[in-house]
Amino acid sequence: MNFKEIVMSRYATKKFNGEKIPQDKVDELIELIRYSASSFNMQTWKLKIISDPKMLADLKPVSFNQEQITTCSHLLVFCADSDLMGSINRIKQMMLDSGAKEEDIKAYIDMMTSYVSSLDENGKNSYARDQVFIALGNALNGAKALGFDSCPMGGFDPMKYKEMLNLSDNLMPAVICPIGYAADEPRPKMRFDNIVL
Repeated sequence: MNFKEIVMSRYATKKFNGEKIPQDKVDELIELIRYSASSFNMQTWKLKIISDPKMLADLKPVSFNQEQITTCSHLLVFCADSDLMGSINRIKQMMLDSGAKEEDIKAYIDMMTSYVSSLDENGKNSYARDQVFIALGNALNGAKALGFDSCPMGGFDPMKYKEMLNLSDNLMPAVICPIGYAADEPRPKMRFDNIVL
């Protein structure tokens, strides 16, 4: 499929058939997500990937009992990483490791550091969360390109997920995305005719 066909045929799958996606395909999807765009290239996301049926069953009640959770092959939990200075430090090290000179990247690192320093905790969390949704777009279209289906979901309890998945303080679940093979049929897409102001 070309990109237009992927976008037009992708839909929010409400029920999966339970068949497992081969691990090499899951790995391909992770790579597509890893290459998502992000502001400053800060990559403020982490993925928790769950395929254990017991854990999925435990998560279903804190996901409004939606059946995608227990019928999917894998559940992708997109977490916003508010450790923005940690991201900056990793980017700086990667640039140095690739041969950049510290004096050549100083202005860029200083610009990022200045921006992050201007944010309070809510600002850092919001910034990190915004970037997650860019990565989600790659996941949705990437899944369809690889031959399986997905469903972006905001209907879950982030704090319960954080607790049940034993996530560190800097990580907060922002959106979940079950993937698998559809057991339902897509409805006709309904989109507003004009989105241009």
